[in-house]
Amino acid sequence: MRVPVAKPKLTPAQYAKRFAAEKALQQRRYCEAFALWRGCGRKACHRKRACWGDAKSCLERALDAVPRQAQWQARHDIIAAMPANLGAPERAARLCMPGDLGATSGA
Repeated sequence: MRVPVAKPKLTPAQYAKRFAAEKALQQRRYCEAFALWRGCGRKACHRKRACWGDAKSCLERALDAVPRQAQWQARHDIIAAMPANLGAPERAARLCMPGDLGATSGA
């Protein structure tokens, strides 16, 4: 009979690094979900029809204009597409609301 092997725990530094990486991806996902590239002044964003610049600042600027219901719906869609075996730091970042992603602190 096989004995299950416990996964090694993440160090706080590893957790923070993975959370920050997923947070950056999540900011870009929200920018694309809200189609913020349409109102962006960057030509690259218009050409690619996606956020191609600083997603954090674009998201922070646009959040007041995006209705709260649209924010909830985008979050719901992202959570629904989340794989079951996603790691804890990535899961924590994906569960954040768009307004929470602008904060400078980690999980």
